[in-house]
Amino acid sequence: MNVILFDTNRENLYPLSFTRPLSNFRIGILTIKEKWEWYYKSVSVKTEDYLSVKFPCITKKENLWINASVLPNTDLVTEINSLRKGELLKKEDVIIAINNHEFETINLDEIESHSTFNKINDLCDIFSLNGEEIKNDFNCMVTPQHGKISKKEIDSLKQIKESNIKIGNNPIFIGEGAKVSQSILNTTNGPIYIGKDAEIMEGSMVRGPFAMCNNSVLKMGSKIYDSTTIGPYCKVGGEVNNSVFFGFSSKAHDGFLGNSVIGEWCNLGADTNNSNLKNNYEEVKLWNYKTERFKKTGLQFCGLIMADHSKCGINTMFNTGSIVGVSANIFGSGFPRNFIPSFSWGGASGFTTFKTNKVFEIAAIVMKRRKIEFSKVEKDILEKVFELTSKYRNY
Repeated sequence: MNVILFDTNRENLYPLSFTRPLSNFRIGILTIKEKWEWYYKSVSVKTEDYLSVKFPCITKKENLWINASVLPNTDLVTEINSLRKGELLKKEDVIIAINNHEFETINLDEIESHSTFNKINDLCDIFSLNGEEIKNDFNCMVTPQHGKISKKEIDSLKQIKESNIKIGNNPIFIGEGAKVSQSILNTTNGPIYIGKDAEIMEGSMVRGPFAMCNNSVLKMGSKIYDSTTIGPYCKVGGEVNNSVFFGFSSKAHDGFLGNSVIGEWCNLGADTNNSNLKNNYEEVKLWNYKTERFKKTGLQFCGLIMADHSKCGINTMFNTGSIVGVSANIFGSGFPRNFIPSFSWGGASGFTTFKTNKVFEIAAIVMKRRKIEFSKVEKDILEKVFELTSKYRNY
């Protein structure tokens, strides 16, 4: 079956969805698209026109349209596979899947789902559900069937015992070429996944559930609490708690990051800290692009959401519940505002517009360091985001 993941409620997930479809959000070990690829061979995405060159939609004679904000599990996939042509699977008011050639919901037979599943409704769901999704992804990717221990797990355990301290009974997986040296790995509350060619440097302390994707580095003496994901090609150090790095981003030095989501191509300067708890312990509010006002999260702990290509200087301080848009550059003393529009340049003393020619120049240099070209496709996406976000920059 040809699966197409369709976007829903994109505005509610700005600024992270400005530069990617929902299916390319990372939660757990994998992106949402990669999760569905465990169940289906052909998976593409339907998203906004300006993103479709980078993320194309592949249609065939028979298509299965699946809500990209829904995270798969075996029970849900079984229900989806039972749909006949012209049927729609939903749960209450949420459309889950459509078995139809066209992306059309009119005159379809509606089937009510009885499955329990995770769904990304708000930005905070990314870190709130992350620990559970690490466990789910680990079970799909690593844990052997029928209680047998795989050769990969035997090799992983051998490497851990040689030079590290393991606490707890949950498993640890270490990918090919990965290095873990003189560190403490606590699996009491969940597994630890270390991807191909990743490295955990000496003196690090890690609590599972934890995921570290390929080619990432955990710097010396890092303190990583549970429910944290470090995407591919990241460098992370200091203290991190229940946070998700989508990939290609750095927080290489000391400083605290908690209950946060960091997009791609971001850099947090040395000793950057964020607050994840208000002084009065009240519920945290986040800026919401859909309502264009601050919205209650229902959470007592909520830190920083930073979109792609944004940077901050050394000693930057982010208040509880801060939103940073795409391609912002933040520096200086004091707390900047807790909603920073895309393409902003400045800090607590004020902002100006970060001109696109400078944004492109920096992006090209940063991406080249990872041997990735800053292509016309990437440039066109950022130009469109600059246009979409212009109304928020009243400088």
